[in-house]
Amino acid sequence: MNKGTFEWIPLDNAGKVFPGQNTKRWSNVFRLTVQLKEDVDPELLKKALSSTLERIPTFRVRIRSGFFWNYYEKNSLECPVNHDIKNHCYRIGFKENNGYLFRVYYYRSRISLDIYHALCDGYGGAVFLSTLTGEYLRLRGESISFNRFVLSTEDEPAPQEREDAYIRYAAEDTESDLFETPAHHIWGTKLPLYMCNYTTVTMSFAQLHAVSRGYGVTVTELLAAVLLDIHYSRQAGPRLLRKDVSVQIPLNLRKVFPHETLRNFVMCLSVKINPRKGEYTFEEILESVKAQLRHANNKKALNAYITRTVKIGTEKIRFLPLIVKNTVIKVGFAFGAEYSTTALISNLGPITVPGDMEKHIEKFLFYTGPGIVNGARCGVISFGDRLTFTFSNRYKENDIERDFMKRLTAMGISLTVETNREEVYSDIDGVSDGDREAYPERVHIPSKSDRVKLPRTQAPLTERMKRTFHL
Repeated sequence: MNKGTFEWIPLDNAGKVFPGQNTKRWSNVFRLTVQLKEDVDPELLKKALSSTLERIPTFRVRIRSGFFWNYYEKNSLECPVNHDIKNHCYRIGFKENNGYLFRVYYYRSRISLDIYHALCDGYGGAVFLSTLTGEYLRLRGESISFNRFVLSTEDEPAPQEREDAYIRYAAEDTESDLFETPAHHIWGTKLPLYMCNYTTVTMSFAQLHAVSRGYGVTVTELLAAVLLDIHYSRQAGPRLLRKDVSVQIPLNLRKVFPHETLRNFVMCLSVKINPRKGEYTFEEILESVKAQLRHANNKKALNAYITRTVKIGTEKIRFLPLIVKNTVIKVGFAFGAEYSTTALISNLGPITVPGDMEKHIEKFLFYTGPGIVNGARCGVISFGDRLTFTFSNRYKENDIERDFMKRLTAMGISLTVETNREEVYSDIDGVSDGDREAYPERVHIPSKSDRVKLPRTQAPLTERMKRTFHL
């Protein structure tokens, strides 16, 4: 067996909580899309997927239930490749899609992955999609080089790529508080189950970066401050009764703790303002966001957070049966989770591919899955000078999206918009409508008929017991 392959593997420290939260209403699924300059050949894509799964085996798994924790087992079935749908990021069913925890789609010139967050974070997903795209282009006859995003399918998987980086960097003598107070939310008319409104705003990274530099902040700090200001300005009622307004920002921990894992290695920072303390100008919100993020984004604070989360799983609830753990997770998620944050913005940053691959790509897109109470969750990703900012909105109303566009165009940033909504945004000065056929018309509603019978584990009884009772 190659040194990087495996027959089974525990979930990483972050991924352990997601199966206990997985319901029809909530399944932490995100989407990554690459738009090429030519239409996709699905047969070549299937071949490229097979090679990519051999190179990145942490995706070639199905989830199994142990006595104390879930675990991943190598999946011997073929991973399906499907024509795309309008309502992507719908919930993951563990007995659907041949047991795979990600779905592969194609539509016109786009290749898309819907990924269950227990499998990996946005960085790991971006590496998988970029590697898959590079392999697809090679099969099409192109000469494509390699880099940290585009891996060679001829190489063996590196052991560090499947390591649980949280455990590596956990300390013994430090920990932090994980709990937050409830935050303000904007409510609306909920869409039917499994449906979501997606709106992608495309802009020049250079323009956005110039504006953020003028304020003395980063692009992420600027975008988070705009979202905070929008939600803050919409909170009504007596000032002393208003709730905190909070934006959650996932942080790629690889930027602080160098590691090559392709699994989860991310933590969420929160920036907030307290409306009960008085009125805020946008500049004051911006300075507050800047101060909060830079205070929290330091190695000692991040290490304390990692340690706290690892200790919960390895010490405090280690010996609780899985059924009890899942009950605790469900209850905790129902009364906490999104209720402590008003909105979310996840910025994957720039995707860099080799120069001989750049010419084949138009852009990348990143979609967070819809929330339960967060009306507009936002995914950001850039490629070259093209940055895409995508809203995932559970509600019919689009006030947040429109306010966001007006704020950015007022800063001198030109925007192009594509959406699966039945409306246009070109009535806003500085906004032009993009491709009206960017989303397919087909809607998929999961049902019992989607379930497949997965083969039983062929390992000896002693090995099966080891997997079932691993701690």
